[in-house]
Amino acid sequence: MSLEARGVTHAYDGGDTRVFRDVSLTAGQGDVVAVIGPSGVGKTTLLRLLGLFTEPADGVVRVDGEDAWALDGEDRLALRRRVGVVFQEASLFDASVARNVEYGLRVRRSWRDRVRDAVADLTGDREHPDAVTDALDVVGLADYVDTDADSLSGGEAQRVAFARALAYDPQYLLLDEPTSDLDPRNTAVIEDAVTAAADRGIGVVVATHDMHQAERIADRVAVLLDDSVIEEGPADRVFSAPEDDRAKKFIDGELVY
Repeated sequence: MSLEARGVTHAYDGGDTRVFRDVSLTAGQGDVVAVIGPSGVGKTTLLRLLGLFTEPADGVVRVDGEDAWALDGEDRLALRRRVGVVFQEASLFDASVARNVEYGLRVRRSWRDRVRDAVADLTGDREHPDAVTDALDVVGLADYVDTDADSLSGGEAQRVAFARALAYDPQYLLLDEPTSDLDPRNTAVIEDAVTAAADRGIGVVVATHDMHQAERIADRVAVLLDDSVIEEGPADRVFSAPEDDRAKKFIDGELVY
């Protein structure tokens, strides 16, 4: 069981501006794969392809062996629902922390369950699902259930966004620069949450320019440079003995883009 991009190519402007070509990447359940590279190299675009938001110009994206773009409508949507995404900037609703985390669960329920939830909201009889409180516990915000999301710091908001993706128990989780501009404490909490997700059997792909973070949390690392993955392998090997000279220079800070 895996989330896989095989030989994918993506371009803008009708193919005139190529982002990357012939990129392959696989995340099995329980894996943490870090995609590293400078800003603008295409890390976010690769996550969008893996998340089935964008169709590649060439190549295949498979979820548990199924070619996602060979499917239509509800079948592809069913695959997409196996993949959770946390974007670089948390986008929270003007509601409580719990309601934000519960959002993913609510949209996946039947219309009858949604009506029942709405009635319970009005009467005050509905308790938060266990998945919500469990996800908030993972990111250290179990006591923030009824806190207004607008009152959170940037780091706390990002942790809520992580909990929201975790709550509906995805098989795979895509993280786009999840700790960008966060303080060390919030960074450590999110890194611990990544490890906790992997321990649950969730396959995680992290796009980051922070090589130290990739070294701390990743099982495998892919180096995205010069419009392709130039190096991929176990994190300890890639950081200690990269085989591609460009990868070595990038990791050593000698190659600047």
